[in-house]
Amino acid sequence: MTAIRSFAFAFTLALGLPALAQEFPSHPIRWLVGFPAGGGTDFLARTVGQQLSQQLGQPVVIDNKPGAAGSIAAETAARSPADGYTVLSADNAVLVYNPVLYKKLGYEPGRDFAPVGLMARFPLILVVPSGSSITTVQQWIDEVKKAPGRMGYASPGVGTPHHLAMELIKQRLGLFILHVPYRGAAPAVQDVVGGQVPMMVVESAGGLPMIKAGKLRPLAVFSAKRMAVLPDVPTFSELGHRGVEVYAWQGLVVPKATPAPLVSRLSVELQKAVASPEVKRKLMEFGMEVNPSDANLMAAYTSMETSLWHPLIKQRGIRAD
Repeated sequence: MTAIRSFAFAFTLALGLPALAQEFPSHPIRWLVGFPAGGGTDFLARTVGQQLSQQLGQPVVIDNKPGAAGSIAAETAARSPADGYTVLSADNAVLVYNPVLYKKLGYEPGRDFAPVGLMARFPLILVVPSGSSITTVQQWIDEVKKAPGRMGYASPGVGTPHHLAMELIKQRLGLFILHVPYRGAAPAVQDVVGGQVPMMVVESAGGLPMIKAGKLRPLAVFSAKRMAVLPDVPTFSELGHRGVEVYAWQGLVVPKATPAPLVSRLSVELQKAVASPEVKRKLMEFGMEVNPSDANLMAAYTSMETSLWHPLIKQRGIRAD
């Protein structure tokens, strides 16, 4: 009898889920961001969140919980009710890098989260100070090979896309360059501009202002094609260095047990918001590539990224704790 009641309850609940999705949302949605206000991740969340709020008829409240490469926000999301009212900005760090960078992690991506969809990605750029004698990638390679282990590169921290992009190209080209990690992008960029460190990888949002101001010289981009805002800067692929396409990308996830109709509703609304002309314009002006997707494509993309980065991180012995 108990089994019959359980089945009847589950059947009734299943019938009610489509109506639940149509009625959703009935109160504000909390959008967790694992980085401080003012950065690229925060800008993306606020820009898309504002559009989502208009579409859904409810406020989308951005809740910044910075720290541990997004892990604090991710742990908060993993423990939140699976009712569609908590969403999380999930990047390569949260979904791909952190599980192999940290011995102890308060969440597990596959166990704790369901993908909603991709939003945008930041192309990465290899730069040197504007006063550097290096003007091309080939010259950069030659200079590094002349002094193996005596040149360093700055990064915003261990396990960031900037750090791992450089480690990837070091591996592919057989280069030996010392890693100089900083606490965030701003101090790293300032020291490269000042010439204290001779090179780094920047993401478009943080690096473009310094490039446009003539303080950093871009040598090449890690993206599949040239950036519209830097049409004269070649891709590594064009220069004959294939297999080094790297982005700092952003997607949206919800707690794993969130009902499928709610995930589907959020996915449809997210794709619509990201593709809206005004949002797309703002994101592109900020240096992002807009790439809205559904949950299935996000899951496939995350799996592909995992198959690339987990072996590299393990092989090079990179740890964040």
